[in-house]
Order: sequence, then structure tokens, then C-alpha cells
Amino acid sequence: MSESRFTPLSRAAGTLAALALIAFSGAALSQTKNANERQEGRDVKQDAKQDARQGKQECKQTDGKSNTECRQEKRDTKQDGRQEKRDIKH
Repeated sequence: MSESRFTPLSRAAGTLAALALIAFSGAALSQTKNANERQEGRDVKQDAKQDARQGKQECKQTDGKSNTECRQEKRDTKQDGRQEKRDIKH
């Protein structure tokens, strides 16, 4: 009879450790993907806010529109940025 170095208990522990590594690596990849999507969404939103600021300044200086009209354009620009963020997120 040859004796095995590995007992059933040590085999089970090894299998359990391997399964845990596989499960945690998948969770880590998922979190990284979500983090990247959130960061991309924040970047898009920040860019939209900056574009809105610049657009309002240009509107007031060059287009001869009222402050109310320029403010509405700014709101629309920011809303477009929010929608783009939602598209990235979902």
C-alpha cells in the first residue's frame, strides 16, 4: 500500500483555496471595471461643466443674447453631459 502525502483534508483545503482565488480575482476585475466607468463618467461630466462655462461666456460676449438665453444654453450643455454620463454608466 502506498501512502499519499496528501490527505483528503489537505486536498479539500487546497481546492477551497484555489476556488477562493478564482472568485476573488473575478470580483477584483469587476470592481476595476466599475471604477473605470465611474471615473470616465466623472470626466465626461466635468468636461461638460467646463464647456458650459465657456459657452455661456462666449454667448454673452459675442451672440448678443440676454443672460437668460445664455443661462438656458448652459443648462442644456450640462444636461447633455449628464446624459452622456448615464450612457457610460449603464
